[in-house]
Amino acid sequence: MANNPHGSDGNYDPAGSTQMFRAFVDEAGPQQTTPASGGGPRIGLIVGVIVAIAAVAGVAWLALG
Repeated sequence: MANNPHGSDGNYDPAGSTQMFRAFVDEAGPQQTTPASGGGPRIGLIVGVIVAIAAVAGVAWLALG
């Protein structure tokens, strides 16, 4: 490996995915730190859990009733 065109540090990424990921994180990082207005995804999660519980209760009521 005397003719290593990528340097001798051993950190060469042939696909460039590490560099692309770091650029994405550096670019999108500050934009994601602002809080979402309202409740954001948390409200959707709570509504989804309530709907799932209601669906299970409805199926149980039909099965046992």
